[in-house]
Amino acid sequence: MASLEQIEQFVAQRHIAVAGISGTPQKFGNAIFKELQKQGYHLYPISRHLTEFEGITCYPDISSLPPEVTAIVINTKPEKTLILAREAGQKGIRHLWLQQGSTSPEMKEMLEKEGLYPITRECILMFASPAHFIHKAHRFVNKVVGIYPKPDKTVAQGK
Repeated sequence: MASLEQIEQFVAQRHIAVAGISGTPQKFGNAIFKELQKQGYHLYPISRHLTEFEGITCYPDISSLPPEVTAIVINTKPEKTLILAREAGQKGIRHLWLQQGSTSPEMKEMLEKEGLYPITRECILMFASPAHFIHKAHRFVNKVVGIYPKPDKTVAQGK
């Protein structure tokens, strides 16, 4: 599970790539993009099939992203996610958010062995502010049932 500090560091990034946008309007990658855009993030859509999304030029791959991109949200099928996460690591992007449904525990382990520590099992829309009512409610429920990310004790102790 990601620590609260790791999540806070991610949402503090202002230049974020989004992989998993689609020409199909109801896809969740599109919702992520639109919501983060409303919140003032500078977004860089990645798509091999679209040339633009929401009026913004799409990048065909991670290697073509500009250097100011410091984070990526990946919302793709697991077989694509692993490739994208590794490409992001090769480009020097260290803030990785693998949206629910795009990864597996085994993939997270593989990436950690490669020095990449992605956020998994969390929805970015629950943490990027301001969150909508449904995401605030989800956050509240997670806190009540004890599955909300916890602070990293080593960070809290100054280690």
